Parts: sequence; structure tokens; C-alpha cells
Amino acid sequence: MHRPLPHLSPRAAALAFAVLALPGAALAQQYPEKPIHMVVPFAPGGGTDTVVRIIGPRLQNALGQPVVVDYKPGAGTMIGTEYTAHAAPDGYTIMIASASHALNPALHVKVNYHPTRDFQAISMAVSFPFVLGVTNALPVNNVKELIALAKKEPGKLSFASAGLGSTPHLAGEVFKNMTGTDMIHVPYKGGGPALTDVMGGQVPVIFGTAVETLPQAKAGKIRGLAVSSAKRSPAAPEMPTIAEAGVPGYDVTGWYVILAPAATPKPIVDRLNGELVKILSLPEVKAQLLNTATEAWPSTSAEAQEFVAKETIRWAQVIKKAGVPPES
Repeated sequence: MHRPLPHLSPRAAALAFAVLALPGAALAQQYPEKPIHMVVPFAPGGGTDTVVRIIGPRLQNALGQPVVVDYKPGAGTMIGTEYTAHAAPDGYTIMIASASHALNPALHVKVNYHPTRDFQAISMAVSFPFVLGVTNALPVNNVKELIALAKKEPGKLSFASAGLGSTPHLAGEVFKNMTGTDMIHVPYKGGGPALTDVMGGQVPVIFGTAVETLPQAKAGKIRGLAVSSAKRSPAAPEMPTIAEAGVPGYDVTGWYVILAPAATPKPIVDRLNGELVKILSLPEVKAQLLNTATEAWPSTSAEAQEFVAKETIRWAQVIKKAGVPPES
């Protein structure tokens, strides 16, 4: 026999609610009590590395605990991402993810995680364009000349990217589709190694993040032809967009987001979000990021979660339209 629940006075109800809320409040006050591991699913030396080096030390100071960077590259970011998805949801394992996070379900037959169901977004971090560049030995000076050479010698030119399923990879595939060219994709375990081989002449073309590629283009180590975004980058206003340079309508923009495993307690997510938003809003941080061709993008946790969900749908449509077959 079920007994009816006792009626609570407004004061008693308020007291009961406060008691129930105490664990969350206490959790937020106690966190963190040990080092936090930030997973970077790329090799050291790439664009994510640069952003983490700007944000990480300030997050460490704000939280009063070490922020340890864990590099887990490979499989188009899926190794590090799967590791994070299966980590304990206690706020001590977080990850900086690129747009590859939203691309992988459409680019691979088997992905052992879901971009949104298995993760809780903390905040957006930055947005940035990609750079289409070529080795200095390649006899092209602009996008139209590159397209002409690729059409003259179909299947001979190759382009490097940060990895299979990375946004730079997709940027190249979209470029091929929109220009009717045939170039071979050469995936690397991160943008740093890809850029090294292009500078060395082993691969003639690269789609790389502006963070890592623009400095090398400005130093004359590669020839930067154009940026991938719809608008010119404030970091290189002299460089045209790919759309301006001969491929009307081309627009591929990159982003980074900070994620935690799903079921990470809201008080912890809120704490991390609050600190990251403060950091990304600092004038000196904005300036540092702009120097690396990225723009700070603080957001609420809900906004970041919704953005990742929309990007997952959007990129699935783009990939299908571009005719990029999924990898097994």
C-alpha cells in the first residue's frame, strides 16, 4: 500500500531544494582537486597546439591546478576523441576538438562515438580560415594557375592535410569538386608534419590552418595562394579568398571547441565555461590569437553544444554533395 507524500510548506520545500542543491554547489567549490588533462587529438606543432599554449596556462592559473596537455594523434582525430568519450565524466579529462569532430561520422564507416551524445560542450574557443599553399618549387603563383596545372596533369599533383577526415582534408576535397580537378590526398598525423613536408618539397600543395601556415607563407618558406573563408583574414588582408581568386562560392572555415565527456556534472561544466569565457574575452588573449590568424570565440555551453550539432548535420550534407566516399 502506497502512502501519500506529505505536503510540504513553502519554507520546507525551499529548505529541501537547498539541501538537494548542496552536492552540486559543493562539487563546484571543490573542483578541481588534481591536475586536469586536456587531450589534443593532433600531433604537437599544429594549430591546436598553438591555441592550447595560449589558453592552457591561463586556465591553469584560474583553476589552481596543472593543465596537462595529452597529445593523442591519429585516425583523423578519432583516437584522441574516442579516448575522451570513454574517459570518466569528472571534469579531469577535457578535449580541444576541431571541425573534424563534426566531419568524422560522415567520413568514416565506423566511428565509436557520437559527436554530441557522447560529449558535453564547454565553450567554443576560436574560428579561423585555412590557407591554400604550394611549395616554392611549384610553377604557380595564384589559384587559377594551380587549377590550370591540376587540369593539365590530372592525378599528378597531391595535397597534404592534417589527417584523413580533418577539415583541411575536406577543404581540399571541396576544392577538387568545385574546380573539377583531380589531386591525390596525402594525410598526416597533424598539420605540423604536413607543413614540414610541403616546405621540403615532398608534397606540392597543402590545405593548412592559418595558425600554422600563414607564418611560413609570410616567411617565404611556402607560397600562400588564398584563404578558404568567405572574407579575407585580418591576419593577412593582402591574401585573397579562394572565392575571389577563381572559385566563386567557396567557403570553408575552421573552429575549435572545448569538450568534456557526456554526463560531466553541470557545476563542473559551468565552472570551466566561466573561466574559459573570461580567458577568451581578455584583450591580450584576443590579440595573441589574432596574431596566429584565429579569432577568439567565447560562448555558453548550450550555444557550443547546439553549434556542434548543427555542424555535424551541415558537414554530412557537404560531404555527400562533394562526393567524398566514407573510409572503412
